[in-house]
Formats: sequence, C-alpha cells, structure tokens
Amino acid sequence: MSRRITQDELESYLWGSAVLLRNHIDAGAYKQYIFPLLFFKRLNDVYEEETAKAVAENGPEAADWEETHSFSLPSDAHWDSVRNVPQDVGKAIQNAFRAIEKANPEKLHGIFGDGTWTNKRRLPDRLLKDLLEHFSTKTLSIENCPEDELGKGYEYLIKKFADDSGHTAQEFYTNRTVVHLMTELLKPKSGESIYDPTCGSAGMLISSIAYLKEHDKEWRNVSLYGQEINALTSAIARMNLFLHGIEDFHVVNDDTLATPAFVEGGRLKTFDVVVANPPYSISQWNRAAFEADKYGRNFLGVPPQGRADYAFFQHILRSLDKVTGRCAILFPHGVLFRNEEKEMREKLVRSDLVECVIGIGKNLFYNSPMPACIVICRTKKPDTHKGHVLFIDAVNEVTRKSAESYLEPEHIKRIADAYDAFITDDDIAKKVSIRDIEKQDFSLSIPLYVKALTDSSEDKLCSVQDGYAEWKSASTSVHKYYDEVNELLEGGEK
Repeated sequence: MSRRITQDELESYLWGSAVLLRNHIDAGAYKQYIFPLLFFKRLNDVYEEETAKAVAENGPEAADWEETHSFSLPSDAHWDSVRNVPQDVGKAIQNAFRAIEKANPEKLHGIFGDGTWTNKRRLPDRLLKDLLEHFSTKTLSIENCPEDELGKGYEYLIKKFADDSGHTAQEFYTNRTVVHLMTELLKPKSGESIYDPTCGSAGMLISSIAYLKEHDKEWRNVSLYGQEINALTSAIARMNLFLHGIEDFHVVNDDTLATPAFVEGGRLKTFDVVVANPPYSISQWNRAAFEADKYGRNFLGVPPQGRADYAFFQHILRSLDKVTGRCAILFPHGVLFRNEEKEMREKLVRSDLVECVIGIGKNLFYNSPMPACIVICRTKKPDTHKGHVLFIDAVNEVTRKSAESYLEPEHIKRIADAYDAFITDDDIAKKVSIRDIEKQDFSLSIPLYVKALTDSSEDKLCSVQDGYAEWKSASTSVHKYYDEVNELLEGGEK
C-alpha cells in the first residue's frame, strides 16, 4: 500500500542506513556503498510502479511493453532477487549493478561505481543483509517519494556524509546557500545550457533547475553538463540528477584541465551559464601542457605551478557563449589580488569580462574558515555595465549557528538586489570604472573600493600566503603612487 513519506521520515531512513555501517568502514567510505544501494532501491521501486500502472490501464501484457518503462531492469536484477539470496550477498549486489548498467548503456553506464562489494571481511553477508532489510522498510516509488523530496533527502545525506568525513568532503560538497545565491545571480532561463566544470555531486546544476521550478519556468528543456575528476563523485552526481527527475544531463568523469570533455569541432563547447567552485590553489596539475593548450585557455597567461586557480578561470571564460554567456565562480579571495597573477588579472580586467566581485562571509567554504568571493563574468554586458565592475562587500550577510555558517533568504535577496541594481549605494556596493581599477594596479581586492560597515574588531581569516599576497599587492601600489607623486612634485619644481 502506498503512503507518502515525510521529509523527516526520509532523512531518518537514509541516515539509518549509514548507522549500520559504523564500526565496519570509515565514514569517508559510506557514500561508496549507501548511494548505490539507495539508487538501486529507487530504480526497482519506480520500475515496479510503472509496471503496476501500465497493467492496471492496459492489462498484464503491458508489463513487458518497452514504452511502459523509462529504463530497463533485467529480471534477475530486481531488488527482491538480490534480497533473497542466502549467501554471497555482495556478489549478488555487484552482479545486479552490472546487469542494470549493461541494460542501460546510455543512461546508467558505470553509475554504480566500483565498490568492493565482494570483500567479506569488510562487508560480511550479515551486514549486507541488514542493509538490504533496512532499505526494504520503505517503498521509494515516485508516488511515495517524488523526485524533489527524494532529491532533498539525497542532498541531506551528502551533507551528513560531509560532516562525518571531515576535510575530504570538500571535493563534493559546497555550501548550499552559497550555491543558491550564485543561481539567483545568474538567473538561468528555459532552454539554456548550464555547465559546471568541477561539478562534484552536481549540486550547482540541480540548484539551477530548482531556480526555474521556483519561478514556474519550463525546466525540462534545459541541458546540463558537468565534469568531475573523482570517479565516485561523478557517479554520485549522475545518481543525484537522476533522483531529482532530470533526464537531459551529461556528466563525464575526467580531468577538466588535462582533458576537457565537451569539445565541438576542435574547440571547447560553449554554454549559456557556467557555475563552478573549482578546487582552490591546487599544485598538482600539468602546467607545461597548459602553456601549449590547444584550446586557447591560456589567453590571459599561464598560472604558477602552485596555484591553478587562473587555469580553471580561463577554462570557464573560454566555455562561455559569445552572446549569452555568463558565469559565477566561487573562489578564495587570493585570486583578486595576488601579485604572482597580476599580469593575468590586468588582462582580465581590460577584457571587460568581469561584471561583479562579491565578498561573502567566513566559514562558507566547507571545513575552512577562509572568506570566499564570487566572481561574475559576462561576455556581453548591458551598456550601463560596460567599462565597470560592481564590488559588493557582503561579509556581514551571514548567519552562524551551531558552528555552521550559512546565508539566509534575506541575505541572498540583499546581495542579489545590489547586483541587479548595479549602482553605488551607501551600504555594500560600489560601481567602479576600469580606469579606477587601473589606478589600483588592477587589484580587485574589495576593501580598496567598498568601505562597508564591517566589524573592524573581528580578524579576517585567510591563509598566511593570501594574507601576505594582499599586503604585498597593497604595498606595491603604495610605492607606485609614492613614486608618481614624487615625479609630479619634481616636475613642478623645474
């Protein structure tokens, strides 16, 4: 009998599966086993729901019609077939996964990952039986658990795993309220293409669809694209999109800098919208290859080996549609002022691609106290935006409760309203000309332009390297203007 599952019930049910794994495997590995089983149960229950509906409407023969189902589920790969095996449960699970992937090569190839299901020391039959019985306590049909609700439960589980596994969570978890802000700023439209080059669990792509749903816009005609270097995380992204009821998506497991996945006619495919939270300041990347990049992603220059931030930045800019392209990128503040990237930043500012720089509060990077910024770029700015950059100091637009920082709806609205207005106000925003940025030696450091009412007693938290880089950039500017003043004075004396 069908019964709608409440959100609280769903979250308790999902977390209960992880509790069973405690004392058996490390918290960081929960996702490797829980997500595939959850996805398997969902596929099974939706398949059976489709079958029951078709039989009720058209008779028993409709159960085998191809048009009855949105995917294939081989007869020996149903949930109960696996649930009822007496032994070698891990092998039965693995065989079912491979059968489902083989039967759905376009949609589900490799989606269950490569977990070591047959390792009985780690996953004894008794434990796997307990997990299967736990998942069997609820029916995850669409009627019982619509896509959005299951998707929210899935996001809840991702965050819980992030909390349990600590710093390793960074690779697939971005503060959801910051993601909502980025989506609100870009305002995706029906029929557009949206891309995340470092997509993690696809939260940013899903947030874009949620934005369209909230504004009663058609979302099924939106194409989603993502690339993720971690194989397991890319599989989670595909499951996440599927469980949110999204069908038109393309997520590829590969290294975005080394092997960009979306290429057309020897050039990078371009998109209407790009949202991203690239891994910050990574040092393990192929700088030599990027120096000779065949896709022209080094048009601003080649970043230093120790910081690939501007490599991701240039990849994103090259991925923007020449007319409709716009992006929002979550970065550490160092990209705004570090001296080692000064020449690239100067070319970036002169290109007039940067539209807005937003400083947001501390602790909004997962498990890191450093403040973050959002950089918005646009290939075709409105006339009133051309030749200018809007700086928004929103460091105070944050709530911190129970050791967690997040943006409330009123924070998101205030920041988005300031961006939409694109004017200097007496509060958090300053519209600055490129000429004035040039006077600041092309630094995009927000405090140079916005004198917001921040709490001066509160120390700014950032890395020692970035703190030093900001001081050095400011010091260089001071010396430059000191020399210019001296030259003027000397000229006046002649």
